[in-house]
Amino acid sequence: MNYEVAGKKRLLDFTKLEEIRRNAYENAVIYKEKTKQWLDKIIIQRQFIAGQQVLLFNSRIKLHPGKLRSRYSGPFEVLYVFPHGAVTIRDLSDGHQFKVNGQRLKHYFGNSDQK
Repeated sequence: MNYEVAGKKRLLDFTKLEEIRRNAYENAVIYKEKTKQWLDKIIIQRQFIAGQQVLLFNSRIKLHPGKLRSRYSGPFEVLYVFPHGAVTIRDLSDGHQFKVNGQRLKHYFGNSDQK
């Protein structure tokens, strides 16, 4: 086999492999962008305002507590919403105030005047 022909064939193979790798990278970027757009459509943005009533999610309930019960407790009243997503809430039964992550809260529509 001639060394020149073998060298040209090898360079051609390298360029083909480089093109395949570049196409795979571009496809991965396109897939990631489409997935991000799809997930951003699904995410529900919750806006809380002071004075609104909310429910608090308790993720520490045991797996089999015996009786079927809700993982949400409350209602609580929103006192202050921080810009980074934390929320200060107050328990309506005893007046205890504490700060929680805004992702643990859900709107409470128990009273018809709050809708």
